[in-house]
Amino acid sequence: MSVLKVIQAKLEFMTDAERQIGQFIVDDPDRMVQLSSAELAAATGRSQSSVVKFSQKIGYDGYQQLKLAVTKAKAQEWRVPSGMIHGTIDAGDNFVTIQQKLVASKVSAMQQTMEVNAEDAVSAAVSALASARRIHLAGIGASSLVARDFSYKLLKLGLVALMDRDPHVQMANAASLNNRDVLFAISHSGSTNETIRLAELAKKGGATVVTLTGLHGNRLSQIADITLHTVADEERVRSSAITSRDAQLAICDLVFLLLIAKIPGANDAIHASEAAVSVLKS
Repeated sequence: MSVLKVIQAKLEFMTDAERQIGQFIVDDPDRMVQLSSAELAAATGRSQSSVVKFSQKIGYDGYQQLKLAVTKAKAQEWRVPSGMIHGTIDAGDNFVTIQQKLVASKVSAMQQTMEVNAEDAVSAAVSALASARRIHLAGIGASSLVARDFSYKLLKLGLVALMDRDPHVQMANAASLNNRDVLFAISHSGSTNETIRLAELAKKGGATVVTLTGLHGNRLSQIADITLHTVADEERVRSSAITSRDAQLAICDLVFLLLIAKIPGANDAIHASEAAVSVLKS
């Protein structure tokens, strides 16, 4: 997981001193890796001990380890393909510019989302879903659309997947989950009250809770047994759940493809589903 993405996601939850150090690193990582802890402290107007404490809060033993992580993150950083524009969509942008910015934002969100999800976490989610007696999909608003799409895919594999847009029905379903079941909860903010309550209820019953949330710390991911993450900058398109929805769909599709590889007879089940539907298209 890119340390730059981690810092960016946690900025709004940091103290003033931490935020100033973190913002400097995010804005100019190339310069940061050239500075000592004392020099970074001077550049940000903070103490050297604040820089060391910041490094530890992000999860490193000290500043040198943080510098190495930033260097690695820069080396692996995904860049917008040549010819595409990645930036905030402005009211005065013309048609072609809006097209390019929108596509670049979507591609960036999906690429970065793939980068921050470790293979072991995704594999754990796949194993939990594959062995579940029942799978309950949870999501409110735009996340419910992603949850419903994912439930259709799981049903094609012969898995028992439940999804209802009504929060009351979702709560009723979650109340019956036990240690043989999985709750797959989707919320980019991780702070949607209905989804948090569903996760708490499922956890209480003993179900495995898998969450798909933003990278920042949030209540929903704290409840989870398995955490997956999305990266999306909604400010770049100034609209509701455009890039986060694409990021969510990308991870769900990845899990679906891995399930096909894991579950015996999954390809046959999909072909049978397609054959059943094909008669309605003739």
